[in-house]
Amino acid sequence: MLQNDASVLGLLLVILAMVFYTASLPQKGWQKFYSVFPPLLLCYFIPGLLNSFGIINGAGSQLYPVVSRYLLPACLVLFTLGMDWKQLAKLGPPAIILMLVGSFSIIIGGPIALFIVGKISPETVAGEGPDAIWRGLATIAGSWIGGGANQTALREVFKPSDRLFSQIVAVDVITAELWMAVLIYGAGFATKIDHFLKADSSQIDEVKNHLEEFQQTNQRIPATRDYIYLSAVGLGATGFAHWLAEKITPYLAEHYPALEKYSLTSTFFWITGLVTLMGIIFSLTPLRKLENVGASKLGSVFLYILVATIGMQMDLGSIADNPGLFAIGAIWMLVHAGTIVLVARWLKIPYFFLAVSSQANVGGSASASVVAAAFHPSLASVGIILAILGYAIGTYGGYLSALMMQWVSEM
Repeated sequence: MLQNDASVLGLLLVILAMVFYTASLPQKGWQKFYSVFPPLLLCYFIPGLLNSFGIINGAGSQLYPVVSRYLLPACLVLFTLGMDWKQLAKLGPPAIILMLVGSFSIIIGGPIALFIVGKISPETVAGEGPDAIWRGLATIAGSWIGGGANQTALREVFKPSDRLFSQIVAVDVITAELWMAVLIYGAGFATKIDHFLKADSSQIDEVKNHLEEFQQTNQRIPATRDYIYLSAVGLGATGFAHWLAEKITPYLAEHYPALEKYSLTSTFFWITGLVTLMGIIFSLTPLRKLENVGASKLGSVFLYILVATIGMQMDLGSIADNPGLFAIGAIWMLVHAGTIVLVARWLKIPYFFLAVSSQANVGGSASASVVAAAFHPSLASVGIILAILGYAIGTYGGYLSALMMQWVSEM
């Protein structure tokens, strides 16, 4: 029904606004609704419903190519430039250890799950070319280590078909949200869980007090010039990455054609890798102070527009085509959960760090901050800080996991 991309973009933003507005309402009915259907899920699936019922045409729209090429790289820069290494150090080794352990378990969990399900049900993991299951699962690896931006980056690198990606998004979102519900539920029993983990949680109070002081001292209301600076950094780095990628990719394709097998001749791989590297470098300079005026918030706006444009390409009827994919997602998450719990008990790390580190991987900054705030509102930024680390390594870790899954598929 809607053919004009300007009209479709306007509709998508209205949908995002309504989701965020209703999710913020205090009424018990809305709170109960969003406890069952998280906002992120709706941002994916409402556009998917519009596409499935023919109200918009995701396949024919140019919104996703534009958003993925311009807003996605800018989003990665804005998320990573806020990385505060001193603040990470003050969290102590437990948070960083569990964050990296969580990332490692995601990297290896995908190949393990793919191998197990492939032995039990070969038809579930069948597929060639763009329909090869490992290509779709590669996007989950990016999502569960970093977030939606990393997922989209790997989607562009490995190019699964739209139909496969629709199925994968369902596995990704539903599995991740169920795990998030488990973590939040566990927050109510943190003391008992810490007893099981033999952990001392007194250091969390020290972190909480420091963060409260830090927030009150550094945050300020952004001026117009601050938004100009944020746009210049995000889109300037994006433009520079595009320019470099256009030089690097043809050179590699001509002189090292064998690298195509590892997607190293993909222009988009270099764009996302370069902007992430630039974001990390910016975090070591005074540009990091742009986080105080909302760098990650602007990055989140770009991310949710990206999420909506991804959703508008989904064919929800395809979800039932391969329900065995949910078995892969479940086994994958069990590998992650089991690994992070065992390491936490071995090193006697409190449940708070376990829950937030896990969700910083699986859910990204928004979900990680929600889980952290379930312990105390002032701790929400801990989740964001750890999630920023996930954004920084998500594309690289997801890429490594994808190569391992490709190898398992070819066995």
